[in-house]
Order: sequence, then structure tokens, then C-alpha cells
Amino acid sequence: MRVRVFYHDKCFDGACSAALFSRFYRERIHGDADFVFSGLLHRAGALFDEKQFDGDENAIVDFKYSSSPNITWWFDHHESAFLSPADAAHFEQDKSGRKFYDPAFKSCTSFIAMIAEKHFGFDRAPVAELVQWADIVDGAMYQNAKSAVEMKAPAMKLTMAIEASTDRNFVKTMIPLLAYHPLAKILEEPFVAAVLPPLLERHERSVDILRKRTQEKDGTIFFDISDLDQEGYNKFIPYYLHPDSIYSIGVSKSSFRVKVSVGSNPWSKREPTVNLARVCERYGGGGHARVGAISFDVTQSDAAHKAALEIVEELRAGIRRQT
Repeated sequence: MRVRVFYHDKCFDGACSAALFSRFYRERIHGDADFVFSGLLHRAGALFDEKQFDGDENAIVDFKYSSSPNITWWFDHHESAFLSPADAAHFEQDKSGRKFYDPAFKSCTSFIAMIAEKHFGFDRAPVAELVQWADIVDGAMYQNAKSAVEMKAPAMKLTMAIEASTDRNFVKTMIPLLAYHPLAKILEEPFVAAVLPPLLERHERSVDILRKRTQEKDGTIFFDISDLDQEGYNKFIPYYLHPDSIYSIGVSKSSFRVKVSVGSNPWSKREPTVNLARVCERYGGGGHARVGAISFDVTQSDAAHKAALEIVEELRAGIRRQT
């Protein structure tokens, strides 16, 4: 039995979701399954290549819905889970009992753990650490911005490595370890230990860069680092530098996209009132109520910058009306 698992790439929750799904599947569905892991990224244009749905079973975790008949399992918790109303209707009509959605969950990992336990008798106790940290990381449930930026916990270091690694096989190699090993033990693996020192140095540089590039006005931070190799920066740095902020909008660039990141400060004394997933959806993106993103083609820097500035002004105007 060959099972291909598609997961949200460069994302701790995405990797943990793939790990937990594979362990659950092996323990409760098919003990002799062989897994192939394929990362998916939000980008402009088509998100899926139907030719890749070539497993005996194909699963998507922590990523948007596909109505392809070749997708046999699906789990997601993003508000913007469906590319179209037709996809949403297709999901609602599904009778397989193997496709699940609930945007109330902090992480897709914890959602899979609950479904696997409730519907398939999976024992989630051995993966308790994985579930706990997936919730903390994806739900931004840190005590404060300082703890999120200092990254002392093993899960934080793994998150940094997952988000910043340029090796296409890095996360795929880590996923089977996440399913069965303590997070601190994974840090000791040679392929992980080798990348941590340069990534920690890069992280320190990114703090300095964002200190110079971020501008906060009317409770809203804006920065543009699309001229630098900084995608994968720690998304809590803006709030660490500007603790009184409510929202943050940043523009960054990679080899395949220009990304507009839209987030809210988890530690703000003023409650965010705007659903950021809905804002991002207007530009073809999506996410959660408190954090979202928009992907533009790598040639569309001007369009990305224009969208970012429009969102900045919208959020700032909203805050001005409240004060």
C-alpha cells in the first residue's frame, strides 16, 4: 500500500500533521503502508498537479481542499480551506467519512489527533508533545513575544529550521521522526544539528533588519523586505519590536512567489476586530481570522506591494475610527 501525503510545506503544523496522519494510518488503517511525503505551498495559479495524486491512497493535510476523486483523505482547519464554492459544496456532499474540516482548531495536528481518536480508536497519548507544540506554534500561544522570538524550546528551533531550510528533502526526512521521537531528540539528528547554527545567526540578523525596516503607525506595522533573502523570518519579530501594535503587514520574496503576510499581535492590549482571512481572500489569499497571507507570482512585485499598502491603509483607518 503506497500512501502519498500532501502537507503544508515550510510549516511546523504542516509537518506535524503529516507525521501524525502517517502514524495514525499505519496503526489504525494499514500496517504495511509505505508513505511518500509531498510539500505544498500557496502560490499564484494552480495549487495542485493532478498527476501527483498517484498513490493507492492520497491524503491532503493542513492545506486547501481538492475535489479530485483521487484524494481519499483530507484534514484542514483554515478558514480559507476552499478554493471555490464548488469545492465547498463537493466537500459537503462527501460521504466517505475520511474528509474532515473544522476551523475552530488551533492546529491541524490537534484536529487530526481528535478525529483519529474519536472515529478510528487511535491512541493519541504517545503524540501528546507533538500535538501540544503544534497548537502553541500554529495558534501563537506563547507567553509573550520575547519567548516566541528567543526560540529556546526544541519546537521553536525545529519550526525555524522547517520554515527556513532550502533543502527540498529536509522536511520530508524530518516527518517520520516527528511521528515517533521526542522533539529534543530530533534536534540531535545530524541533518538538523548541522543547519541550526547558521539559521540562528540568520535569525539574529533578521531581528536587526526588521528593526530598521518596520514602521508602526495607528497600531499597524508595515515592512518590505522583498529585496532581501528573508522569507522564513520569525513572524513574531514585528510584535517583539512594536509591542503596542495590533496588526502587521509584510512583503517578502522567494524564488517562486512574492508574499504578503498579514497578521495580528497575539499579545496586543487592544483586541483585533478584522477577520484577516477575509481580507486576504479578496486578493486571492486566505488563512485564519488572526493571520493570513497572499501569494503573487514572482514577477508581480508591484501588485503585491500595492495590495499590501491597501491593506495597511484599511487597517489603520479602521483603528483610527475606533479611537
